[in-house]
Amino acid sequence: MSERNIEIAAELRRLELMLLDPEVRRNPALIEELLAADFVEFGSSGCVLTRAATLEMLSTESDFQVKAEDFACRMLPEHVALVTYRSVRGDPNSGEQVEALRSSIWVNRRGKWKMHFHQGTRTGKTQAHEAQKPLGC
Repeated sequence: MSERNIEIAAELRRLELMLLDPEVRRNPALIEELLAADFVEFGSSGCVLTRAATLEMLSTESDFQVKAEDFACRMLPEHVALVTYRSVRGDPNSGEQVEALRSSIWVNRRGKWKMHFHQGTRTGKTQAHEAQKPLGC
């Protein structure tokens, strides 16, 4: 990987981790800066969310702890990157740990990275085996 691609991967990791931070998630202005106007998410809940629906959902979301592991960044065309990682999210109420595989497509326009697409796919690995209800549907 070139030095430039290493720098890009580090920047995109920083941006992905920002999007996992509860303080950032509750700040619509910051989220709007990170998500493209045409942003779409295929959520781990099974729901498809637009940027507007994501902003609405995040405004009422409870705090949670999440770890991001196995981070990888692949450059597609020069200004487009595919970011993948594994998340482990803890629910403070139930104590359940839910693991998901995550992927995002980031596009750099005029020196600024914005997420255009995100997908979360649950792996089925949890500490508690209670049924999950989809959020944001």
